[in-house]
Amino acid sequence: MRISSLRAIGEKREKEFHKLGIYEAEDLVRFYPRAYLDLTERTTLRNAYHNDVVLVAAEVLRLAPVNHASRLKVVRAFCSQDGFPFTVVWFNQPYVAQKLKPGTYLFYGRVQNQLGQVSLVNPTFEPLDQNYRLKGIVPVYSLKGKLNQKLVRTAVKEALQRVDVGSLIPPQIIKKYNLPSLEKAFHEVHNPPSHEAKNEASERIALEEYFILISAFKLIKGGKEDVRTKKYTVTAKKVQEFTARFGFEFTRGQKLAVNEIFTNLYAPTKMNRLLQGDVGSGKTAVALCGIFMAVKSGYTAAYLSPTEVLASQNYAVLQRYFPDYKIGYLAGGMTTKEKREMKAKLKNGEIDVICGTHAIIQEDVEIPSLSFIVCDEQHRFGVAQRNALAEKGKGVDMLVMSATPIPRTLSLIFYGDLDVTSITDKPKARQEISTSIIPESKYGDMLDYVRKETERGRQAYFVCSKIEDDEEGTVMSVTELYEELKKRLPTVRFALLHGRMKEKEKNEVMEAFKNHECDCLVSTTVVEVGVDVPNATIMIIYNAERFGLSQLHQLRGRVGRGSQKSYCFLLMGSDGETARERLLTIKNETDGFKIAEKDLEMRGGGDFFGTRQSGKMLGDIKNLHYPTQVVFAAKKLSDDTFDSRLDTEELRFAALKKYDSLKDVVMN
Repeated sequence: MRISSLRAIGEKREKEFHKLGIYEAEDLVRFYPRAYLDLTERTTLRNAYHNDVVLVAAEVLRLAPVNHASRLKVVRAFCSQDGFPFTVVWFNQPYVAQKLKPGTYLFYGRVQNQLGQVSLVNPTFEPLDQNYRLKGIVPVYSLKGKLNQKLVRTAVKEALQRVDVGSLIPPQIIKKYNLPSLEKAFHEVHNPPSHEAKNEASERIALEEYFILISAFKLIKGGKEDVRTKKYTVTAKKVQEFTARFGFEFTRGQKLAVNEIFTNLYAPTKMNRLLQGDVGSGKTAVALCGIFMAVKSGYTAAYLSPTEVLASQNYAVLQRYFPDYKIGYLAGGMTTKEKREMKAKLKNGEIDVICGTHAIIQEDVEIPSLSFIVCDEQHRFGVAQRNALAEKGKGVDMLVMSATPIPRTLSLIFYGDLDVTSITDKPKARQEISTSIIPESKYGDMLDYVRKETERGRQAYFVCSKIEDDEEGTVMSVTELYEELKKRLPTVRFALLHGRMKEKEKNEVMEAFKNHECDCLVSTTVVEVGVDVPNATIMIIYNAERFGLSQLHQLRGRVGRGSQKSYCFLLMGSDGETARERLLTIKNETDGFKIAEKDLEMRGGGDFFGTRQSGKMLGDIKNLHYPTQVVFAAKKLSDDTFDSRLDTEELRFAALKKYDSLKDVVMN
């Protein structure tokens, strides 16, 4: 049912909801609140303490002009609550000035009480007029464009009345485990009668979503043919000789990983293995050993990368370590003639190792003797994409790699079809990176430090989460940051990189940075994986609180790859205890596996996986609050359903439809 059919929306407002990713009425039902206001707990600011999170009703008297010249665009409103004066401040949210007018509002935010001056920082707000009849606990939704809370609440309420939200968990299983009503859960997560009811509703919805996801994994995994058809002839001695090409001794973790791959290739079933390890743990060297096992046995291997920047880097590595083999390259940025010639060589068996991007997956690419695939940065590819490459050969062995460690308990659920190999140690030569949280007052000093370091020949990354300015303007965009930095540091050579640039442009920018033709790279998270510039010693991350801990750890890992001391600077766009606690975890911890555990503990399963890992579905779940145990409960329900053969056609169809949304998870 299109949202335009809802009375609350219509055709005029439809496009505004599209900006939130809402197209169907069911999308509205699953558009979970990002916060809740308890209207029974209003606070008198006169009695509030510093750092209290409060809900206050107050009058806006006037607004100060927005200073657009500074890096932080500040909106400041002067307010009064029963004669008690205070200010409300929003940082980097200039759109707020267009929505505020003199009048009475409800504000929800954190109190700052310093030197007798009381203020609220970055609060949510909505008008409080004579028509305001909301009571109890009220949902607060993310907004864009011209939407307001009242309109979204009305639309969600209507969608709940018109959308069927029946459970896909078999009735027998629901009865066996005495599960609460899913329909009731959806109503109470949007209109909770109490905090306890809200939490119970969140857990029930998360349970349903994970049940469907895990059931989908079962269906996908169940159709695989695991019998080995490729016979490897390489000896352990030859593999040992190959490792000598690297010029350093493998760590214990690397040696164990190579041994597990070797043993797997001689087992009666084909290999389907996840190799996960921290940034700089040496996964690429292990993968090259696996490729050697294939080509030495007379087969063809493929190295699949998510971007041309990373693919070209891996291509150079393959040429270096396999000088006696024919290495091919295939990517979207090549000319039609170059692609045609490479496809002909692959078909004729003239290539030993093909390295490239999604171009390798295309239907007209034939690799008759393909036996071994390395899929780099597995979270950038949907399983269907990996399978499409595997289907180009019979009984192909698959090694998927990830530098984003996830807790073992969750890996057993979501990668249950994979044998998991973890490299937990690091090469001795790997540099430790000094991490600091930079307050706004020290921003100028930090930029001055970067300038001095570039004069000494060092390079730096400046990373932010957004490519372009949007209507809300809550976060500085990479293009805006690029222009500002050029003005503030005119003697420094800057380059711009983001995911919407053409592959050729991205490659040219990265090559220029690697060749030190520019000093600083201003980028989105496209630099998160694979980029290797040993001369880069500084990583600066804007609005660091908006990133997951594991992603911050990944970004930090782009520096410290050379012999020089390296630094990571985290800039906070909003202050708060939770945000600061999370960033302190990154500051004080260097072990990616421990960071992953902390990330899971602090953010929950949905936000831990997020859209990067599992598409829009888990991106929705992350706004629900539920314990991690819900994930394991969902697995138990799914196991029971399939073991008892209670899986229906309806469940299978819905699960695979949900799973289909995971195919195209490719970031900037």
